[in-house]
Amino acid sequence: MGTVTKGRSRGGKGAKLWPIARLVHEVGSDLEIADIGVFGLLSYGPDPVDTVRRAASYVDRILRDEKPGDLPVQFPTKFEMVVNRKTATALGLAIPLSILLRADEVIE
Repeated sequence: MGTVTKGRSRGGKGAKLWPIARLVHEVGSDLEIADIGVFGLLSYGPDPVDTVRRAASYVDRILRDEKPGDLPVQFPTKFEMVVNRKTATALGLAIPLSILLRADEVIE
């Protein structure tokens, strides 16, 4: 089976799969995906506010003449999960209570 992509497809079947792919609801790491409502079911990824805050501290350190190559690599430490119950209901899915309790935001 080919891989569905926005541009090209591998395996030559992407053109046939694209209409089906538009109907599939998405689980992803972009926190705005669940907010879309039409396609978003669940998202889990780095907290964007924390990511920007960390980037700002790096900019500050570089502007204070620290060498970028001397700065340590940082990985996200705070993650956020958003669940869209409206989409789940439309798909006939029941989101387990354990996931709803762990979610930072539940879209009704």
